[in-house]
Amino acid sequence: MMTKVTMPQMGESIFEGTITKWLKKVGESVNVDEPLFEISTDKVDSEIPSPASGILSEILVAEGKTVQINTVLAIINGAGAEEGPAFSAGAAVASQEAPEPIALSKPEPQVETPKPEVVAPLPVVPPAPPIAPPKQVTEAGPAIHLQDIRTSPLVRKLARENNIDLSLIQGTGLEGRITKEDVLSYISRSSTEPQQRKSETVPKTAAPVSAPMPEMVSPIATVPETPRFVGESETIPMSPMRKAIAEHMVLSKRTSAHVNTVFEVDMSPIVRLRELHKADFEKREGIPLTYTPFFAKALVDNVREFPTFNSSISDNNIVYKKAINLGIAVALETGLIVPVVKDAHLRSFTGMALAIYDLAERARTKRLKPDDVQNGTISMTNPGSFGALFGTPIISQPQIAILGVGGIAKRPVVVDDAIAIRSMVFLSLSFDHRVIDGAVADQFMASLKKRLQSWTQWLD
Repeated sequence: MMTKVTMPQMGESIFEGTITKWLKKVGESVNVDEPLFEISTDKVDSEIPSPASGILSEILVAEGKTVQINTVLAIINGAGAEEGPAFSAGAAVASQEAPEPIALSKPEPQVETPKPEVVAPLPVVPPAPPIAPPKQVTEAGPAIHLQDIRTSPLVRKLARENNIDLSLIQGTGLEGRITKEDVLSYISRSSTEPQQRKSETVPKTAAPVSAPMPEMVSPIATVPETPRFVGESETIPMSPMRKAIAEHMVLSKRTSAHVNTVFEVDMSPIVRLRELHKADFEKREGIPLTYTPFFAKALVDNVREFPTFNSSISDNNIVYKKAINLGIAVALETGLIVPVVKDAHLRSFTGMALAIYDLAERARTKRLKPDDVQNGTISMTNPGSFGALFGTPIISQPQIAILGVGGIAKRPVVVDDAIAIRSMVFLSLSFDHRVIDGAVADQFMASLKKRLQSWTQWLD
């Protein structure tokens, strides 16, 4: 029997994924539920198990390729292949489209060559002024048009940031869905069309043909970084996770008015508590007791007193969230991911510690689900674990604040007019000035400082 392995849908708003690594080679045997390949989306990296036992007879999508959900990725032949159709909701659709991926996998250059042919006619459509209408439409109310267009929240955000009317873009995704690549391609074409129109008007004026050449060359000449480099170099493509991080960070910087404030906190009471209880805690719960749940619990309790920090912006409105979903940044070998502790305001100290440990372990072993990294309302990151005094982290959209925790170190400080040695830490808050003013941010941090410094009793 033959099983067709298809690209699964890893979340409600995720419609494509990138094959980052095949864990089995053609001709190798694979057991049902054994990890078969790794995928990366704009939400999470995951290992995907095999839907059946048998021999991996064919790989149809190579590593590094991004494909739509339900695309056939590989073929498994074997006695257990009948288990395959239950693997993906799109298996029936994929089986009807099986000849298409097989044809694409062999003459792969033919997949690349049609793209210029699709792009080439598009500049002909807006010969007059195609860029002006989108701005008027977006200002009048883009939300009305976006409701009728099949796309993802990330694509809508990208369109709003660049004043693009999505109704002018022809989607190349599943069932005409507009993908991120469609929007980026439209932006690229829009930026080159003014230069093309300028060059077309040159023959009408009596200017020499060589006149426009410096105009087109000069922007490139202003960035001569590569020619100036002397010596060996290596160029490698960015991984899907690296590209997703880059896009999200640049988007956040363009969206939020970032402001930072830094406070120094005496952690001596918490350091003593941890030393006193860490052995019993690890014996009872089976996980080490770190400082992270102390900061997380204090931050969540503080947000309950300052609900503005648990909000987001929608158009000209501020949306206040009732549930506090705390994002915890986890550093991986390949990048950074922020899993979310859901309903953190309902968790005890121990419950918070267990949830953070579980998410961090599943993040490092690529076992997170898309839901584990969605719907965060405020985040926390810990650059101090690598020795940093403090950092100025970038806000995770659409949140409006993120707390940065520096390294805890003993320092001489003045206490009651005397010099004393205390375990100190710098806490930095990055906040969105569109919603939060500096005075409110400092009040929030002063309250958080007081909460941490007065933590003298053990909490279960």
